[in-house]
Amino acid sequence: MSATPHSTPLAAELTEAVAAGFPVAVADLSRLVRIPSVSWDGFDPEHVAASAEAVRDLAEGTGVFDEVEVVRVPIGEGSRLGLPAVIATRAARNGRPTILLYAHHDVQPPGEDEAWESLPFEPTLRGDRLYGRGAADDKAGVLTHIAAIRALVAAAGEDLDLGLVLFVEGEEEFGSRSLPEILRRYRERLAADVIVVADSGNWDADTPALTIALRGAVAFNLRVTTLAHANHSGMMGGAVPDAPMAAIELLSTLWKKDGSVAVEGLTSHDAETPDYDEAKLREESGLLEGAHPIGKGDILSRLWYQPSITVTGMDIPNIRNASNTLVPSVRVRLSARVAPGQTWQEAFAAIEAHLHAHVPHGAEIAIEDVDSGNPFLVDTSGWAAADALETMTEAYERDAVEIGAGGSIPFIADLVEMFPAAQILITGVEDPESRAHSPNESLHLPTLRRSILAEALLLSRLEGRAG
Repeated sequence: MSATPHSTPLAAELTEAVAAGFPVAVADLSRLVRIPSVSWDGFDPEHVAASAEAVRDLAEGTGVFDEVEVVRVPIGEGSRLGLPAVIATRAARNGRPTILLYAHHDVQPPGEDEAWESLPFEPTLRGDRLYGRGAADDKAGVLTHIAAIRALVAAAGEDLDLGLVLFVEGEEEFGSRSLPEILRRYRERLAADVIVVADSGNWDADTPALTIALRGAVAFNLRVTTLAHANHSGMMGGAVPDAPMAAIELLSTLWKKDGSVAVEGLTSHDAETPDYDEAKLREESGLLEGAHPIGKGDILSRLWYQPSITVTGMDIPNIRNASNTLVPSVRVRLSARVAPGQTWQEAFAAIEAHLHAHVPHGAEIAIEDVDSGNPFLVDTSGWAAADALETMTEAYERDAVEIGAGGSIPFIADLVEMFPAAQILITGVEDPESRAHSPNESLHLPTLRRSILAEALLLSRLEGRAG
């Protein structure tokens, strides 16, 4: 439904500036997408470094920051450095508030090229969508911030009173492992009255949304071992349990017949959800005609407010390399989503206890490489959320809505702990067709333009607001 927008200072000038600068923003985004900045182990970290340098150049090019720096900090107790982030700052003046604009420049692994209609790191325009790994998640978030700042400067000039912090992380897709140390070391430079996290999505391509609930996450590798060495499957099969069989039996205990989780101790959150039927789920997910949805309760409750467990990878010989062998050990990657109201530690303890209690055939199991993050419920009672909803409505010419998200942004809990007085706004450019993390990830360019305008309008409001 179309809404009557609230007028923001310089709205006409900002609209014109966003439109004039949009081709450059898309070109800059395309250049970022061409950099394969996968932050996972096993991928070249120099690509992430190159991406950070490109983001630094974009920040410096706005001309508004007092200081722009690429930062790397040690992870944990060791000497290993985390992947590079970019921090750019401009001090507030004349009592104006400071706003921190967050995004991340690292991306998920692309998977096999054959699963893509065009190469994952070759940005390709088809219709009004730009395809490529990171085009939506989250290099679009980077360009939303950059282009919104450019538009504000074009409309209001460089002599701004608003305090600005641009924080673009380099390993969000790999668990934000150095983030706590970055927050500790750069706390004074990152301090802000309002924090905008541009890493979520909208209700659809035409309807803007402010994300008010996020599930938490806990992911880990599960190793299942039954044999000291491999054996000929004909000679020992039928008497000796192989690791894949034990792993499959163990994994099957994680879910009930309806597909909901069967782990005792995982909890759900009780909250109302908008109307969303099975037809819409099928359309947005690509669920095959003969396949059935899983879980119970309202569909959006399953996606936003209930726990889930997914097998996201398995190390096992592929078919090409499959010999007639009993495999002694396999490794599985499990990703669990944690409902608001439960900590990741509680959820992990419940899953770990369940796995140990259901080990079949006396197999040995080991849990390794745990990544985690707590769920989050956003307080929308402050003036910043009201301003954000109004400027989204103004930019999209459609009422903004409040939504939950099934995905996780684990570091938000760290931000809240470090900056408890800051107002948190979770925004994004993705829509249900973006397919973030999947092959053929894409960005709806009209949504990007409106997102840039919404953020530029928000910045303009803060420029005129007393701190």
